Amino acid sequence: MMTRIAMTHYRKATKQALIMLIAMVSFTGSFGSAEATEINIYSSRSPELVQPMLDAYTAETGVTFNILYLAKGMAQRLVSEGEASPADVIMTVDIARLSELDHMGIFAAVDSPILRSNIPAKWRDDDHHWFGLTTRARVAVVSIDRVQSDELMRLEDLADPRWQGRICTRAGSHPYNRALLASLVAHLGEDAATEWAQGLVANMARKPPGNDRAQASAIFAGRCDVALMNTYYYGLMKHNLEKTEQQDWAKAVRIVFLNQGDGDRGQHVNITGAGILDSSQNYDASVQFLEWLSGPKGQSIYSSINYEYPVNPRVMPDEEIASWGSFRADDLPVSDIADHADTAQRIINKTGW
Repeated sequence: MMTRIAMTHYRKATKQALIMLIAMVSFTGSFGSAEATEINIYSSRSPELVQPMLDAYTAETGVTFNILYLAKGMAQRLVSEGEASPADVIMTVDIARLSELDHMGIFAAVDSPILRSNIPAKWRDDDHHWFGLTTRARVAVVSIDRVQSDELMRLEDLADPRWQGRICTRAGSHPYNRALLASLVAHLGEDAATEWAQGLVANMARKPPGNDRAQASAIFAGRCDVALMNTYYYGLMKHNLEKTEQQDWAKAVRIVFLNQGDGDRGQHVNITGAGILDSSQNYDASVQFLEWLSGPKGQSIYSSINYEYPVNPRVMPDEEIASWGSFRADDLPVSDIADHADTAQRIINKTGW
């Protein structure tokens, strides 16, 4: 019988084979006709989450990439570079970051029927300046031993005193939590969202430290019972071959999709996305790259390697993602989340989250 570790190695090898199979498709179709060139990318995404797509696209088209990873300071860098920026494509996470860059007036309007077909309107800019490439749900993860299956149903429940001393989260000012709170502002108003944040902070087991995975570690260690987490972190922990202790963290928790009851608004989701600089010297090649990322090949790699949900409705999620169960997403346009980001940050500062 194949051991758990062997199964994990087999799964990883199978995924790598999938990438190579995708990349080895013959140069027919719209992407194969692109002349070999270079595309310069600025990315706030972790290198390991971006490189598989770049490698596959290079193998298929001959297009190569120069990529600069900027965890912080991307907006400032682009301001300082101005029209002289060498970047063609900006890849980032969270609608607030995309909106911030868009408000700087740096993105070109991309009139692409392929992008409009592949990406539903709620996941792209009305003026075609940016495009969502994947979605992720910010869910609750709960201890499989200490939380019953029906004990937590709604995001609002986390402010209930029965969770006092049982909640862990990363800092509220992180874009993932700020976007979550911004969605509450949009739905409930500033006063109700403030009251919820106050209740959440009162229920915390500790002052917010670390990232999402650190909260799963705390649940595993018995320091808390509930945490907020982006769904893809669960998959990355479950199949982590380098830091195998994270597999134990994943086994200690269960994903809970929130606000799924009849008449409720649905689970909060956010996006990763990209835009093309108006000053790009490789505009056509950059458009073709985004079209490929939004198509079946790019979306399949995103889903199978990064455990993110495809934005393209014609592409099914990876089998690992499907095993977590289905959910109904909040229909709130992501642009509305960006509109309330400043209010959310004000609430975070006020409540000490």
